[in-house]
Amino acid sequence: MAEFVSINPATGEENARIPVWDDTQLTQALTHAGYAFRDWVHESTIALRCELLGNLGRLLRAKKSELAALITREMGKRIVEAEAEIEKCAWLCDYYAETAAEALADEPVTTEARRTLVVYQPLGIILAVMPWNFPFWQVFRAAVPALAAGNAMVLKHASSVPLCALAIEGLIKEAGFPENLFTTLMINADQVEKVIAHDAICGVALTGSEAAGRAVAAAAGRALKKCVLELGGSDPFIILPDADLDQVVEMALKARFQNMGQSCIAAKRFLVDETQAPEFIERFREAIESYFVPGDPMDPATTLAPMARQNLLDELHNQVIRAQDFGAQVIIGGQQLERPGSYYAPTLLTHITTANPAFQEELFGPVATITTYTEPSHALGLANATRFGLGGSVWTEDAATGEAIARGLQCGCAFVNEMVRSDPRLPFGGVKDSGFGRELGVFGIREFVNIKTLWIA
Repeated sequence: MAEFVSINPATGEENARIPVWDDTQLTQALTHAGYAFRDWVHESTIALRCELLGNLGRLLRAKKSELAALITREMGKRIVEAEAEIEKCAWLCDYYAETAAEALADEPVTTEARRTLVVYQPLGIILAVMPWNFPFWQVFRAAVPALAAGNAMVLKHASSVPLCALAIEGLIKEAGFPENLFTTLMINADQVEKVIAHDAICGVALTGSEAAGRAVAAAAGRALKKCVLELGGSDPFIILPDADLDQVVEMALKARFQNMGQSCIAAKRFLVDETQAPEFIERFREAIESYFVPGDPMDPATTLAPMARQNLLDELHNQVIRAQDFGAQVIIGGQQLERPGSYYAPTLLTHITTANPAFQEELFGPVATITTYTEPSHALGLANATRFGLGGSVWTEDAATGEAIARGLQCGCAFVNEMVRSDPRLPFGGVKDSGFGRELGVFGIREFVNIKTLWIA
């Protein structure tokens, strides 16, 4: 790829073309990042870094409208969701501006020495490899704690959102961070391994597909670089027989179709008691049918936006067809809308067994699947019968039962009577093929630091 092409998925119109860097430009950028970190590690204090994060949060809020519009133009998200994404990034900046000093403070340990401390020091330059679905949030989720800890960062963003990538770099500079401390690398995927192997790089954070995670982890392993991987998910949404269906249907709509279903933590497998399934399916179908109206994602009244790219829609539709080959029934949707842009009809599939590819794969788009169970223990077994382990939710009037099932879920984030979501205050990440390591909270800011023992006799 000689250049990155930014395309509006709602219209098919071209936003911009950005040339791809050659290896000389890449090497220069990494060299400059190294110089920036070398100076910053001696000049910066935690108080200064927190002050700059506060600046960054205020900038995000001041520019929310224009940044949200950029997100919508590049990847098609509804403007109201894009604005919420910018607000969440600002919240993240506020959180670490307020808590980073405490999270990174020296910790005394009682030993026979005069003083023994655990200290947290920056590693160096962290490579972030980030996806298109939340083009600001995914980057900020990795960058803010890394910068708070005193690291530098270079970003390889998704090729479809180059304007968002450049805007993020500009914001971080405008907030007061030094030139080259955060750099967007305009490189192709086949150049990433070279970056990982570079002596200046000390760690890698990736959010993306399972295949991308395996490739990056392999390269990081060869180079002996730490990595944090946040990969795909096939989150269960377990509805127990005593659950309030009014609440459940409302939250199911949000949990599955947020960001047009293009979210790793969206609910994807709806597990319903077999006696309750007919009523839930009908009510869910009615909710889908009445809520979604396609339109311009820049219009706040629009409820159905396009998917980010046509090739992503085509892949999703092929998964729906394969699901039908294995016995799935399409209750609603199941096709691309006949209008300009990459619009896919919100889809509900029933009769999904564990043998169906739709049960085992991640459906990254507006498609919900229904699988029935006979008793709660059966539901838990179905929930865990996947190679993924990112999140899961349980819906019940009995909080104790909900907690017991949530504790049994093999995942990194388990919620009772609430949809799965990331929160700056809490660790975020998965197990199994959903990755390893944690972002956010105290655990996130300590992923890319040198946890050093300091013994003073």
